[in-house]
Amino acid sequence: MLLAIDIGNTNLTLGLYDGNNLTAHWRLATDHARMPDEYGLQFQGLLQNAKRSSSELTGICLASVVPQLTSRVIQACREYLNQNPFVVDVGIKTGIKVRYDDPRAVGADRIADAVAVMYLYKGPACVIDFGTATTFNAITKDGEYLGGAITAGINLAAEALFTRAAKLPRIDLQRPPSIIGSNTVHAMQSGLLFGYVCMVEGMVERFRKELGPAMKVIATGGLAEIIAQETDVIQIIAPWLTLDGLRILWDLNHPL
Repeated sequence: MLLAIDIGNTNLTLGLYDGNNLTAHWRLATDHARMPDEYGLQFQGLLQNAKRSSSELTGICLASVVPQLTSRVIQACREYLNQNPFVVDVGIKTGIKVRYDDPRAVGADRIADAVAVMYLYKGPACVIDFGTATTFNAITKDGEYLGGAITAGINLAAEALFTRAAKLPRIDLQRPPSIIGSNTVHAMQSGLLFGYVCMVEGMVERFRKELGPAMKVIATGGLAEIIAQETDVIQIIAPWLTLDGLRILWDLNHPL
C-alpha cells in the first residue's frame, strides 16, 4: 500500500492507496508547531483507525509547499512508519512538460494536479484548486503545463476582512439566503461566495480563449464543492486530485 501526503499551508492531506484505489483519506490542519514525534504518532493513529499498520506500507509519496515542515514529516515517516518518503521535486519523472519560466517555482501540489489530470482526464484543461490560495492551472492537450493564475483563497480573504476591518466579524463560508445580504454576515457571505463564483466564471472564459473550446474545467480542494454548486462552468469535481497525482507520480518513478 502507498501513503500519499500533501503538505499545504492550511491542510495536511493524506491518502492510503491499495493499487489504484483510494481506500482511506484524511484532511488535517497544518500545524507549524508540531514536532516529528507528534506527526509520527498521528500517522500511526490514522493507519490504526483504517485497520492498517505501517508494516503494510510499500512506500510514501510526499508533496510539500511548506518547506519548514517537510523535514519534520520526512523524519516522522522514517522513524514511525519505517519508510523513506519519495519527495516530489524538480528532476523526477512526471510525464508532462513544464513550460513555466522557472519550473522550480511551480508548487509540488500543482505538478501533482497536472499529472493527475493528464492521466485521468486528458487535456486541454483548466484545473482550479481551492486552497489557501485559489490557483488556476492551464494544461494543453499535449500534456504541457503552461502556468496559470494565483489569487487569495476564499478563507484567506474572509480572514483578511475580519482582521483588517474593525466592524466585520469572522464568518463561516456558506450560501446566504439571497445575493443581496440584509445583514453584515449575509452580505459578507454573498460577497465572498458569489464574488469568487463570478471570478471563476470569468477566469474560465479567459482560459478557454487560450486553450480552446474543448477545455475541461476540473475543481479540487476543500471548497470545490461549495463553489461548484453555484456555477455550471465546473465540469468535474475531484476533491482528492492531488493525492491521485502523487499516486501516479509514485508509479512513474517506481515501475514494477
